[in-house]
Amino acid sequence: MSLNIVHLVGRAGRNPETKLVESAGGSSYALSTITLAVRRATSKSDEPDWFNLKCWGKTAETMENYVRKGSLIGVQGTLTIETWTDRDTGAERSTPVIKVDRLDLLGSKRDNETEM
Repeated sequence: MSLNIVHLVGRAGRNPETKLVESAGGSSYALSTITLAVRRATSKSDEPDWFNLKCWGKTAETMENYVRKGSLIGVQGTLTIETWTDRDTGAERSTPVIKVDRLDLLGSKRDNETEM
């Protein structure tokens, strides 16, 4: 049995960056990326852990419309490792990315309005 599910609750580190991406069939969909700061339960004085998030379609549109830097959100998704070749050095590089399947807006509407 295999299991790859990630649940995180934290604050958006920046406003989402959203763009339209075209698929091979000619249709387009939204792709949104953002960083998430998550504090460890063991100590509130420690620096947060930072996660890169990606979401698509309606979830990306929701992220773009309602999430701003500092917004409290919860996400569920899968952990992936993205790899690429560095243009300058030719070295293989990689970074962990959470592919978001579910987005929960945890702050109040008033919180989101004051952050915009």
